[in-house]
Amino acid sequence: MTAVLKIGTRGSALARWQTDWVRAQLARRGVETEVVVIKTQGDAEVDRPLYELPGKGFFTKGIEDALLEGRIDVAVHSLKDLPTALPEGLALGAVPERADPADALVLRDQAHSVAELPPGARVGTSSLRRVAQLRYLRADLDIRSLRGNVPTRVGKVRDGAEIDAALVAWAGLARLELADSRTVKLDPFEVMPAPGQGALGLEIRSSDLQARRALAPLDDPEAASAVAAERSVLASLGGGCQAPVAAYVAPAASGSRRLFGRVTAPDGSVQFTASAEIAPEDPAAAGRAVAALLRGQGALEFLAR
Repeated sequence: MTAVLKIGTRGSALARWQTDWVRAQLARRGVETEVVVIKTQGDAEVDRPLYELPGKGFFTKGIEDALLEGRIDVAVHSLKDLPTALPEGLALGAVPERADPADALVLRDQAHSVAELPPGARVGTSSLRRVAQLRYLRADLDIRSLRGNVPTRVGKVRDGAEIDAALVAWAGLARLELADSRTVKLDPFEVMPAPGQGALGLEIRSSDLQARRALAPLDDPEAASAVAAERSVLASLGGGCQAPVAAYVAPAASGSRRLFGRVTAPDGSVQFTASAEIAPEDPAAAGRAVAALLRGQGALEFLAR
């Protein structure tokens, strides 16, 4: 094994927390690591919503380039940011235990759901998936573009000058200990999360067997299976990370797990939802089945827009 495993990450507080967590798990297993902070396109271009930026992989491509060039050995990603098709020569080395994938409302005033927000409330987000679902639930909301790291977004809500609430991933709030009485975890069937949300993706070079062996103990089969199913919905529909596609794996009454997929028109005018049971031996098959059902409902028309 290489003397030191170089880990690439973004510089945000959440990205550093995630990387420090991975380093701690590796250190427990005797693996020495070094952090390389990389600024990505998504970090540099903060003046417009993510869904208006050209291309894909706004938060991942710069780190993947460093991985391909050998400047780092492992890339730590929020898996929801990672395109479903990885560059040639790269692979997922591990998907660790997953945090709660739900979305959350950060509030200036008390509420318990999207339905309880005041009429015309100003809600910040930069995700088209969230924008579409908010518009479907509440056409009266004043939805505004909100960029910045998690502490910045929380601070803008608390300040109240620009927005009254923000829609963010619960996992980020929990990891940074920012959840309090004015943060509400949403039911995933009210606002369905992004495929892979709450999970980390540890990316390596396909040929790097040493890095693969080092990361293998961190892989959680249940988390890996769930995100494979969810990401298969997105891949089968041909959407990128910023498409208004949501997916969520929920326990079924039989003890099995069921995959739910959702596409919402960007203007909130219509929403399509489908589901399929997950076969443990091929979780991606459930994603393909859900995508086929969504296509049959006419969802592709709204993705094309």
